[in-house]
Amino acid sequence: MSKSDRIVITGVGLTSPIGDSPAALRANLLKGVSGITTIETRFMGEVFAGVCGFDERKYQSAKDRRRGTRVGSISIYCANQAVESAKLELGGDGVDRSRVGVYIGVTEHGTVETENEIEVIRQFEYDTKCWSHHHNPRTVANNPAGEITINMGITGPHYTIGAACAAGNAGLIQGAQMLRLGEVDVALAGGASEAIHSFGIFASFASQNALATGGAPEKASRPFDKSRNGIVVSEGGCVFVMERLEDAVRRGAPIVCEVAGYAMNSDAEDPVMPSAERQVECMRAAIARAGIDAGEVNIVSTHATSTEAGDLQEAVAIRQVFGDYAEVYVNNTKSFIGHAMGAAGALELAGNFGSFSDGVIHPTINVTEVDPECAVRNLVTNAPRKVGPVRFVLNNSFGMLGTNSAVVVKRYTA
Repeated sequence: MSKSDRIVITGVGLTSPIGDSPAALRANLLKGVSGITTIETRFMGEVFAGVCGFDERKYQSAKDRRRGTRVGSISIYCANQAVESAKLELGGDGVDRSRVGVYIGVTEHGTVETENEIEVIRQFEYDTKCWSHHHNPRTVANNPAGEITINMGITGPHYTIGAACAAGNAGLIQGAQMLRLGEVDVALAGGASEAIHSFGIFASFASQNALATGGAPEKASRPFDKSRNGIVVSEGGCVFVMERLEDAVRRGAPIVCEVAGYAMNSDAEDPVMPSAERQVECMRAAIARAGIDAGEVNIVSTHATSTEAGDLQEAVAIRQVFGDYAEVYVNNTKSFIGHAMGAAGALELAGNFGSFSDGVIHPTINVTEVDPECAVRNLVTNAPRKVGPVRFVLNNSFGMLGTNSAVVVKRYTA
């Protein structure tokens, strides 16, 4: 593979319920720190949620923040942090801003703003004169990516990728494809979510009996555990700076890792029930694109959301793909941060980058007793595990309507 075909990640910007930088996220994953708390939600009272604490005003004026959205603010914070960490200069003698593409994965968009506007006009006898003139730009699907371009003066292409909870991976995949096509020279790609600000998301999961309830907040998200009882909804974001290897080397960029392979497919069966068979096909396709055998994967970063059926189906798929390999380890990040929806795939991938340098795998926390039906070989639980050199990480993200994604990244070697 030539350097023009090799795609690398040179910067990472993120915000999560356990940290607003890659270093903070990694440290808390290794310490076993949960970021789940309770919030008050319209019509539902207290619910478990993962809340981010980043500074909205770091890259935005008060006026710009009022005009925009929470997910736009999350995206702007992550994109600016990513560019800074990549030591990338936009404009001037640096990268041409018209050659930068912005690709942000989202699970949904516009729900929060619409719910808020309806709440306002309800107090004024549904007089639409009280409806905000900012509503349309706030709710168009490309909003998060578009807010980045306005904030950063980027004139290249931007759009969002609607891929349900596979969207974080899908954003990265889109960035890699556009770089390989030569359409852009830099991709700002990843995912973002403001899901906790929508009561409808909580209400819908509750009506499906898929929302976590009971007990202490920090124990609420417990993938693969026998007592798991549902999803913890979270907000968050993660944006990667992606470049062709030859461009990154030319400018002396810090290289985090290389994108080795990826795949997406569809279940084509049910709106909410996942298909282990299609997940197997997706993982195998990503591994094949990476040009490796399944046994060469060191870490499988699972999608598992703490639902009964979802965790079980993914466990079945993992056993089929990796069951015979003793050196493949499995972990989960949602046990720490909950389900960050459109941001989940990108955040969970970023949480494993540290393993390339320290050879340590962060655990899945809150596992008191593994559900026998979810048992997978080398599931790392409750404490980090030192395993030595890590070369490949496979990151799973699956979503409603049967959209599946898998991304393989590798430790960079020249």
